[in-house]
Amino acid sequence: MKKYGSITLISLMMLSLMCLMLLFPSEVFRASIKGVAIWWDVLFPALFPFFVIAEMMLGVGIVHFFGTLLDPLMRPVFRIPGIGGFVVAMGFAAGYPIGARLTAQLWDQKLVNREEGERLVSFTTSSDPIFLIGAVSIGFFHDAGLAGILATAHYGTAMLLGIMMRYHGRKSPIPALQPGPQTDSTSSQPIWLRAFNAMHTARMKDGRPLGEMLKQAVTSSLSLIFVVGGLVVFFSAVMEVLASAHIMNIFYIGINAVLQQFDVPLALSQAVANGFFEVTLGAKAAGGAGAQIPLVYKVAIAAFVLSWAGLSVHAQVVSLLQRTDLRYLPFCLSRLAHGLMAFTAVFLLWEPMQSTRSTLAAMVPDMDVTSPLTTLWQFTLPWGLLTFVSVMLALAVLLCLYYVVKQCMKRLI
Repeated sequence: MKKYGSITLISLMMLSLMCLMLLFPSEVFRASIKGVAIWWDVLFPALFPFFVIAEMMLGVGIVHFFGTLLDPLMRPVFRIPGIGGFVVAMGFAAGYPIGARLTAQLWDQKLVNREEGERLVSFTTSSDPIFLIGAVSIGFFHDAGLAGILATAHYGTAMLLGIMMRYHGRKSPIPALQPGPQTDSTSSQPIWLRAFNAMHTARMKDGRPLGEMLKQAVTSSLSLIFVVGGLVVFFSAVMEVLASAHIMNIFYIGINAVLQQFDVPLALSQAVANGFFEVTLGAKAAGGAGAQIPLVYKVAIAAFVLSWAGLSVHAQVVSLLQRTDLRYLPFCLSRLAHGLMAFTAVFLLWEPMQSTRSTLAAMVPDMDVTSPLTTLWQFTLPWGLLTFVSVMLALAVLLCLYYVVKQCMKRLI
């Protein structure tokens, strides 16, 4: 009965949406055009090159190389295999939903189990720097100096969430990895040599010629980017028909009750409601809220929306994980926790980071989210690659600190 009840509810919701779209065809058309523009101008240049690069890195074994190097750090800190460090870096550099895509691929290759995959996807689903800096800070808030506060709150709490998620699935035993050069931590070989052996083994196991690998990477990446675009267009249309039918007023009433508990201006309820469905619309509404609202509240709401990611991104993640046994509920709860943590972090960082705003504003180049595609690509790749390298260097520093502390503890004992 429960199964039939859920099917009936979903069917009624779809039927109601179809009726609303028939009642407001012009609104649906305009919203769909807006969704296509967001996909083409922002998401396509920000995501597609990283989708292809990630596929190629998996094929040539670079992912396994980093996995072996980072395994001594990632397991004790995050309770995930070292190969998850690459997913963290790519997730932060390319943004949602590439963390879910890579996690699903690792699950296919049996490199992570269900609990490890759920931990990994929970904190690697984050915004990419080009969207956070170019679209949100510059495009919506018209203040590049806010990028430092938003980035620290967003990415910092994501790492904190990853440490917290290590306690997820504690009662479930973690199966031992299959022995081999990439996982044999007891080997007498230096770790860098084991990393190269792991990369070579993965490349030989893949076996595809480089040209075929590139062709398949481009094909699968194009397929995924069209799925992402379709979901963005769909949720843009849903948002518009709900607003046109005044159904969104019901959401506003509930959100107002929650905002009152946190002493947040009620005028930001539209930003929260929009962000619940689609991250771009929510962040734009936060940036365009009334001038009488303190800026810190608008930035905090934007940080919440970026971390929650919106049901549009949730749907993208679910579509990528549907072939795995990873569950949606842990992911949903982690998004909510990340949003609340990022919201709180903005208030904690606001005063200490005020001195950096003018410096960052001078460092970040001007960029318009409506710029031509070729212009956006000039900013997307450098900032994305910079984020990837920064995360990998940070993990390398943490790994060195881990070895130093380990050696000190041995001498003390």
